[in-house]
Amino acid sequence: MPRVLIPLLLVGAIVLGAAWHDNEGSAIAAAGPAPKQARPNVIVIETDDQTAETLRVMKNVKALLGAQGATFENNFVTFPLCCPSRATLLTGQYAHNHGVLGNSPPAGGYEKLDHSNTLAVWLQRAGYHTAHLGKYLNGYGKRGKELEIPPGWSEWHGAVKLTFFDHQLNENGKLVSFGSRPADYQTDVYGSKAREIIKRRAPGTKPFFLWLAFYAPHGGGPPDSDDPKGMGTTKPAPRHQNDFATEPLPAPPSLNERDVSDKPAGIRSRPLLSAQDLAAVREAYQQQLESLLAVDEAVAGVVAQLKQAGELSNTLIVFTADNGFFHGEHRVPSGKVLLYEPSIRVPLLMRGPGVPKGVRVQQLVANIDLAPTIVDAANAKPGRAMDGRSLLPLVKNRRIAWRSELLLERGPASGAARRNARDQRYAALRTTRYLYAEYENGERELYDLAQDPHQLQSRHADPGLASTRGELAQRLARLSSCAGQSCR
Repeated sequence: MPRVLIPLLLVGAIVLGAAWHDNEGSAIAAAGPAPKQARPNVIVIETDDQTAETLRVMKNVKALLGAQGATFENNFVTFPLCCPSRATLLTGQYAHNHGVLGNSPPAGGYEKLDHSNTLAVWLQRAGYHTAHLGKYLNGYGKRGKELEIPPGWSEWHGAVKLTFFDHQLNENGKLVSFGSRPADYQTDVYGSKAREIIKRRAPGTKPFFLWLAFYAPHGGGPPDSDDPKGMGTTKPAPRHQNDFATEPLPAPPSLNERDVSDKPAGIRSRPLLSAQDLAAVREAYQQQLESLLAVDEAVAGVVAQLKQAGELSNTLIVFTADNGFFHGEHRVPSGKVLLYEPSIRVPLLMRGPGVPKGVRVQQLVANIDLAPTIVDAANAKPGRAMDGRSLLPLVKNRRIAWRSELLLERGPASGAARRNARDQRYAALRTTRYLYAEYENGERELYDLAQDPHQLQSRHADPGLASTRGELAQRLARLSSCAGQSCR
């Protein structure tokens, strides 16, 4: 055989071996290092029911993501409830456009979303390996449909049973159960699986998208439970139990608000919290903090795995939460859904290609902006008219023209056909200075956040703000039916 043919045959063997091994483009040891893809990997890490205040205990998230990238100081969810918020992440749309208006049928839940037209589908079409790990939309995995996999996902590890121990995952069409040993703790399982996915996919010939959705610090009750009286506490990892046993409950001026005569009937009907109530709220808060420590460790593990693979600088990492949570503010012992700051304001940190180091962004941003940001980074084509905007131009130049208002929405009460004072639908406008709300029963709220950041005194009936109220009402009317470009 002529010597010149030997190298050609070896090259051919390597190419054939790589093609045979994995049609998704996994790295092959025999083929040597895979070519570096031009587009970034994307990882979204999402917690459940986390307030912006509790971010203070997550040292790894702050050091590895915030200090190395951007921290958004004024980030909000536009519908502060699990399922509508997650649908917004998958669509870049307000709830009135994607149609998921609650956690349960008929107005909301997993089956309400059109899963054939989501971020996962767009990224997969753009050449990404897409992987989901953890909680999806409320109602996913119900009896008889535990092995269902939504369109657009190359790899699926969807939570079927949401408990911190004795939980279940649909692992690419196979139901896998976990027990009650410390090693089975849900957050740790998800963290380990995330590292394994990264190890398989990075470096690779194609970029990957991973949505890592933790259940912590959600309470340990049923995932569809949004009872404002519920005091179910979350379950921290055994190694973190009682780490915050002496932590005091935050005491903003809104805690157990004494005078609620300015508030809607849904707040006025709530009694003052007793000492026993506040003790229970504090216990729940302490355990939420403790549960976040395992998430923080998992984030460090994800970053370490990316660094080991040589892909950290080529990966956009987004850390956020689906909604906030009450800890006694305005007499609300627990839950979300309401339009006050503890419920709507959530963490958002981001690092990766195109994100300057140590940036703190003050502009109004929201979960409607996450899908547009990811589509922008991935150079993908969305299948919907998205209502949000990519955050990448903003982090590079914080002087660009940006929005001055956001829409807040609440649909029908989750899982309830009844109507009462606490279950009123609302539409609200959150600007850089004001929050103005209209309820379906005709009630109104108006807060000047510059003077009253804790929303203690609604000024909806203040004649001195009549013109301001009228202007805000007009802007709210326009935004409440907006779509695509008109939302910006």
